[in-house]
Amino acid sequence: MSRSLRNRAVYDRSEDWVLSVDGNPSVVVLPVESAGKQKVFAMEIEGYEIVLRFRPRFYQKHRGLEFFEPWTYKVWPHSVAGWISWFAFYSKVTEKDILETADVFSAALRPFGFEYLQIDDGYQQGRGAPELWLNPNEKFPHGLKFLTDYIKSKGLKPGIWTAVGIDQRNYVEERLTWFVRDAGNKPVRGNWIEYALDASNPEALNNIVRPLYRGLHGQGWEYFKVDGLRHLRYEGYNANREYFEKKKVDRVTAYREYAKAVRGEIGRDHFMLGCWGIRPELVGIIDGCRIGDDGFSYAGLAQYNSFNNIVWRNDPDHIELNEDAYRSTMVTSLTGSLFMLTDKPAVYRTPGVESARRTGPVLFTLPGQVYDVDPSRSDQLHRVDTEVSGSGPRVFDAGYTPQCHLYLLEINRPFEYWCVLGRTGGDFTDLRFSDLGLDPKRDYYVFEFWNGRLLGSFTSGFSPGRIDPKFKAQAFCIRERKAHPQLIATSRHVTAGGVDLVDVRWDGTNLTGISKTVAGDPYVLYLTEPSDYRLEKFDCGDLPVDETERDGYLLKITFRPQDSAEVQWNASFSRGN
Repeated sequence: MSRSLRNRAVYDRSEDWVLSVDGNPSVVVLPVESAGKQKVFAMEIEGYEIVLRFRPRFYQKHRGLEFFEPWTYKVWPHSVAGWISWFAFYSKVTEKDILETADVFSAALRPFGFEYLQIDDGYQQGRGAPELWLNPNEKFPHGLKFLTDYIKSKGLKPGIWTAVGIDQRNYVEERLTWFVRDAGNKPVRGNWIEYALDASNPEALNNIVRPLYRGLHGQGWEYFKVDGLRHLRYEGYNANREYFEKKKVDRVTAYREYAKAVRGEIGRDHFMLGCWGIRPELVGIIDGCRIGDDGFSYAGLAQYNSFNNIVWRNDPDHIELNEDAYRSTMVTSLTGSLFMLTDKPAVYRTPGVESARRTGPVLFTLPGQVYDVDPSRSDQLHRVDTEVSGSGPRVFDAGYTPQCHLYLLEINRPFEYWCVLGRTGGDFTDLRFSDLGLDPKRDYYVFEFWNGRLLGSFTSGFSPGRIDPKFKAQAFCIRERKAHPQLIATSRHVTAGGVDLVDVRWDGTNLTGISKTVAGDPYVLYLTEPSDYRLEKFDCGDLPVDETERDGYLLKITFRPQDSAEVQWNASFSRGN
C-alpha cells in the first residue's frame, strides 16, 4: 500500500469508489492495516475549510468507462514479459525463425522472467475461414501444434496473433447473412478490415470466431493477440450504423459479443490482448490493451497511467534492444506494463541483452493517481462512438512524444519500504523529496542503479546530475537512512531488490537477508558501513564471495550463484568506539 505524503485520496477498486480531499487543507493519508481484502487507512486533515468528496462508481461514471465493473473480473496479476516476431521478421517469419528464437530466448532471458514467445502475422494462409488460421502456410511445414509443443519444451508460453478482418470474397458472398451489408444487401468493405463480421448474428460467431479460438486453444496457445479491433469498430460498425439501426441492434453490444466469443473459448486463464488503439468498449473482457499505434509509446505511459492494472494491463508496444533500450525497458518495468521484446535472436547473444535482464520480470504495480498525468487523450474517449476510420492514430489514442520524464515506484515490503525514481530526460537541477511524497525532514540514501553509484545521503532533496549517454536514463533507489549498516540496493533488477529480496533484517550485529538469484548471474549487494561499524565477515552458504569492495561507507559484495535459487546471506559487523 502507498505511503506517499502526496496522497489526497483513497480508491477502492473492488467497488469502484474514491474518497478524496479537496485542495487547500494539509492532508496525510497513511496505511494502517492490510489483512487479506481488508485495508485500513488513517487520514489526518488540517485546514480552515475541509471538503471531503465521495464518488461512487468512479471509473464507470466519472471517468466514462461504461463497462467497468471491477467486481466481475480481476486484472491479470502476473508479469507479462516476452517476445513477439513482428518487428524482428515481419510477415516473412518462418518456422525456423521461431524455433531458433525459442532456443536463444529461453537460454538468455527466461531465467530473468521473460516467459512468452508470440508469433505474429505471417504464419496464416489467409484471413477468413478458421482453417486458414489453424493450418499454417508452407513456411510452417510441421503445423502449429508442433510449434506450441516446441516453445513449451523450452520453458516458455506460446502466444499467437490473429486479426478480425476477413478478405476471402467468395467465402463472404456464400455467407452473406454473417456479414455487415449495405442497402443493396452487398457486403460492405473497409480499409484494413475488408469484410466485417456481424457479431450480432450467433451463426457468424458459432461458425467463424468460436471454432477458430477453440482450435487455437486446443493447439496449446496461451497468449492471444487479437488485432484489427479498431477497424471492426470504426470501418465495420460505426461507418454502417444504419445497418444496425435497421436490425434494432446496438453496435457496441455486437462489438462486445465478438470479444466475448473469443474470451469464452480461450478462458480467463489465458492472456487476451486487444489491439490496436484504446478500446474502452472492451473493458472487462480483454486482459491488456495496446493503447497506441505500432511503435513504443513513452507518452502513453502518462496518458493512460490511471488505467494500468486498474482497468487492464497497458501495452506500450514492442521494445527493441537498441540505443534507447535502457530507457524503454526501465519505464516499462517501473510502470508494470506489458513488456514484449522484438529483436532478431542474435541480439540476445550480445551484451545488448543486459538492459532486458535488469528490468524483467515486471512487478504488478498500481497507479498513484486516479487521473491521467497527461489527460489530453483520455478526455477524448467519447469520440470512439463516432469515429469511422482507424487508418492512423486518433485524438484519443496514446501518442509518442513524452510529456513526463519522471516515473516513481513505491515498493512496500513487510521488511522495508523504499522508492525507485526513473528519469528519462528533462532539465532538473534538484529533485525535492516532498515532490516525491517523502518526508523532507528525514535523511535518505540515493543510489543510481545503472551506474552502480551511491550519490550520498541527503535531506530535503538531491541533484540528479547529468544522464549518462550510455544509458539515456537514470534509476534512483531512495531508502531512508538508518544509524546502522543497511542494504542500499541489489544488482538483480532495476527495482533495487523489488524482484529478488525475500527478507532483510538487522539484529544489532548481523545484517541478514534472503535473495532470489539467477544461475550464473553475478549478484551484487550494496551495503552501508557507517564510520563506527566494521564488516567482520560475510557468508552466503556454500557460495564463495567473488569480491568485496569499499568505496567510502559503501560496501559492494559480489557472489555468483551456480543455480537459480534462494540464497541466505549474512553480514556480521563489529562496532568501534
